[in-house]
Amino acid sequence: MTDPYGFLKIPRRPVPPRPVEERLNDWNEVYAGQALLPLVSEQAGRCMDCGIPFCHSGCPLGNLIPEWNAYATRGNWRAAAERLHATNNFPEFTGRLCPAPCEDACVLALNADPVTIKNVEQAIADQIWERGYAPPHPPERLSGKTVAVIGSGPAGLAAAQQLTRIGHTVAVYERADRIGGLLRYGIPSFKLEKQHLNRRIEQMRAEGTKFRTGVDVGGDLDATELRRRHDAVVIAVGAMERRELPVPGRELHGIHQAMDYLTLANRVGEGDYASSPVTAEGKHVVIVGGGDTGSDCLGTALRQGAASVVQLDINPEPGDARPDTEPWPTYPKVYRISHAHEEARGREGTDPRLFSSATLRFEAGTAGHVRALCLTEVEPTARRPRPDTERVIPAELVLLALGFSGPERGTGLMEQLGLTLDDRGNFARDVGFAAGTAERAEPAVRAKTDGVFVAGDAGRGQSLVVWAIAEGRATAAATDRYLTGSTELPAPITPMDRPMVA
Repeated sequence: MTDPYGFLKIPRRPVPPRPVEERLNDWNEVYAGQALLPLVSEQAGRCMDCGIPFCHSGCPLGNLIPEWNAYATRGNWRAAAERLHATNNFPEFTGRLCPAPCEDACVLALNADPVTIKNVEQAIADQIWERGYAPPHPPERLSGKTVAVIGSGPAGLAAAQQLTRIGHTVAVYERADRIGGLLRYGIPSFKLEKQHLNRRIEQMRAEGTKFRTGVDVGGDLDATELRRRHDAVVIAVGAMERRELPVPGRELHGIHQAMDYLTLANRVGEGDYASSPVTAEGKHVVIVGGGDTGSDCLGTALRQGAASVVQLDINPEPGDARPDTEPWPTYPKVYRISHAHEEARGREGTDPRLFSSATLRFEAGTAGHVRALCLTEVEPTARRPRPDTERVIPAELVLLALGFSGPERGTGLMEQLGLTLDDRGNFARDVGFAAGTAERAEPAVRAKTDGVFVAGDAGRGQSLVVWAIAEGRATAAATDRYLTGSTELPAPITPMDRPMVA
């Protein structure tokens, strides 16, 4: 264990990001080139190695946080890497992208500052690759069973890697031209440089996983035929049915879905375009939606040289303190500043978000292009417009970041594989006990076609990268059990599991 009095001696010190004025001039990661190790090792020593480490429960992967904190404190990066990889296929992704609910569940968070768990995880993940601790792990023998994984986001990749390593022959089908799903085209490079994704994919290739890009299963390739050719199918297509904003003026030019905008910006980084066909350069930008996708659009627009950026959030501004309705160890809704918000504040001096605000209509300029957005303040609970609060702000580029409502409709998958939707619009899954286990249910699709499984946002709804990886691991266990009658693969969550709430 670490020093039992470390948390009393050492104050919390997160790893500082690069200066705002520096990172706004490039697309490199916010922490690119930072000296992490001395600071991280010291911060890991604040971990108390609690008798009941609630950080485990805060993380759906069940990461062994006190164990790898202890190794990081001593600089034993090989042991830290082994413990981190024991529960997480892709710590280099979660260490950069996860909002770290484990930190809010840290016992220190009861009355002090929690351990900088996310910084420690990223440092260990980077040491894994720098020191050569992530060699390919091909199976010792093949099972003779084949599995098709549809979708190459974090859930699909996690399921594929687990199933490949256990000995099944796995092919991942991706309709885009590159592997990675939202990790590739939805997450900006300043949050996740694509080199981290590329080297993990190459590791998986070396282990035996096959990748098929440019294949639209359900469209170009009939899903029924795919199921016939494989012993099992895992659906990990994500939740890509985008929410719309049905207000007057929505048809105007210059109003785009956020994911289309982010995809084009990421394609510039991949070399597909010299500059994005939809750019914020020199424009007044309005982002409708206050979540992570909206924050990604904000950082992208700032780097493209927007004249101004405003982000509308229909929710009221949270307070700085944890509310009584969301006690420890839950992940509370408090006032948080992303790196993109920090960048916007540094430039304009104020938070770019307008809370308790909703869009009433868009106003046209020349040639049918959007010119302005009319907004109103809304009441906190009912979200009804407040009288006499309407105002108009300039808007030459509008980005709709309103979230997603389940897997994309009209792709052919539902009809061809006999899938149904649950009451939240996601692919329905069997939440009964799986054969061979008396303790935990494993995620399986309620489908007319036998041997079809669902992983990630397609069954859970839009969620965090850490939940997607946990879903992939659990679905791999269910698939392996179906194929062989038993499994040694871990199943960290069930379809019924949700984040901790009061």
